Amino acid sequence: MAILAIVNSPGITKTQYESLRPHVKWETEHPTGAILHSSAFDEKGGLHVVDVWNSEAEMKQYFEKRLLPAMQKSGITPPEPKIYPLHNLNIFPSAEKHKAKGK
Repeated sequence: MAILAIVNSPGITKTQYESLRPHVKWETEHPTGAILHSSAFDEKGGLHVVDVWNSEAEMKQYFEKRLLPAMQKSGITPPEPKIYPLHNLNIFPSAEKHKAKGK
């Protein structure tokens, strides 16, 4: 079952997030089961992520094999995502202009 994963992590800064990208290779080596990844930072600089995955098992595998080791290496405390069964997903053509360039 597809899932929506929401992470609110006020302790992870934009600099830390950007430092992880080359290690987890989200944009260049797409994780198995990942459908959508989005991130934003609030007015205090805290990270907020919304992901959609084919399954919670595939998300956990990515976290364990790629994300958590990179976070530990960088001294970043891993956040705990909130998981919900996906009800609906629409991705519109205008989303393309917001894609991050691979690093």
